[in-house]
Amino acid sequence: MFRRKAYDRLLEWKEKYGRKYAALLQGARRVGKSTIAEAFARQEFRSYILVDFSTASAELMELFDDIGNIDLFFRRLQAVIGCTLYTGESVIVFDEIQFCPKARQAIKHLVRDGRYFYIETGSLISIKKNVKDILIPSEEHRIDVLPMDYEEFMWATGSGSMDLFRQFVETGHPLGAGVNRTLMRNYRIYMAVGGMPQAVEAYVDGKNFAEIDEVKREIIELYKNDFRKIDPSGRISALFEAIPSQLAMGRKRFGMSTVLNKRITSKDEELLFDLLDSKTVLACYDTSEPGVGLAQAKKLNSFKLYLADTGLFITLMLSLDGGFENEIYAKMLSDKLEANLGYLYENAIAQAITAAGKNLYYHSWRKKDSTHSYEIDFLLLQKNKVIPVEVKSSSVRNHKSIDAFCEKYEKVVGRRWLLSQKDIAKEGMTELWPLYLAPALLGQIVGQVVI
Repeated sequence: MFRRKAYDRLLEWKEKYGRKYAALLQGARRVGKSTIAEAFARQEFRSYILVDFSTASAELMELFDDIGNIDLFFRRLQAVIGCTLYTGESVIVFDEIQFCPKARQAIKHLVRDGRYFYIETGSLISIKKNVKDILIPSEEHRIDVLPMDYEEFMWATGSGSMDLFRQFVETGHPLGAGVNRTLMRNYRIYMAVGGMPQAVEAYVDGKNFAEIDEVKREIIELYKNDFRKIDPSGRISALFEAIPSQLAMGRKRFGMSTVLNKRITSKDEELLFDLLDSKTVLACYDTSEPGVGLAQAKKLNSFKLYLADTGLFITLMLSLDGGFENEIYAKMLSDKLEANLGYLYENAIAQAITAAGKNLYYHSWRKKDSTHSYEIDFLLLQKNKVIPVEVKSSSVRNHKSIDAFCEKYEKVVGRRWLLSQKDIAKEGMTELWPLYLAPALLGQIVGQVVI
């Protein structure tokens, strides 16, 4: 198994919360939830029982019909699985718990019993659809499992060190054209492969990009099949597939009515929330008045959508455009990607911000008495100051949006970041950083909560 940060969060859960809460690993399909849970159970406990509800026998499922006699329940569970549990030293893993709502409801009583530890895994969209008739336990410590971030990718591939990147950020000195070119190429490889563990494994095993792309296509088809089960009309799938084209058009907001070719109803909005609950996409909300309360100023009906994994974004984009995989991948790796594909970098930064535990916000506005509009790609908070973040694919000479934003909101602006493929530099108050340093930059403000 690859080294994953969710494993460290499980260690923290076991030490601080495990006696009073079950750990719930939630996230999109194929991000590694089950693998992480079983590896943790195997390495951190004397024994463990794994119950995979997606393949569980009828005999096993029936155990959860009645847990009134909890001693009998544990004896029967150990007998059916063929494993011995030890008080205070064993964990029970409920994998794909969305397939057995009664097991999730039982968590309250099992945790209260106190004999063992419990880990649940599940897809959030499926979990929410299957809790209508049960009492949702409050004894859950939720841990989001995301696609592998850039640091996890570097751990898997041995392609660098985030500790070194943090030093680059601390010193702020230019790295030189040759070093920057190499590190930027490594980052584009990460973007091309993405952070889905199966795709990363294919890359580590030496597969070519056509083979890696096929792995990602299968994951996308899996997602689409899930969407069809929830919404046979195909509207969720349509929203999902429209994300690359919407970003390519440079729209100030995601056009649901344009995608669905109809007036948006409350039912359509519910389907959007189902898509967001799938954790396959990321929502970035426009803010009406940037300041220290970004969440309070966000416009619920004005947002952009990104894919949770940039590697899947590229594959989805290529599948909708009729292919050209080898050409696009070759251009990405040789620094010849067209400027009009710069929204790929925007998606990568949205993924990095989310991996850092921060919400996504942007700001668009039009100057008074002018038809010219401006847009800041992302807004972050550091203490009581706003950091405007602009993402560019190539030229960094034009940063009118950041300049206009800083003039308009001078009192609340702190640092200002322009992320591109160029080396570290500074123009006035604007800090220019290469894209691959975004995770290290975000690490500087991890302690500051984005609200």
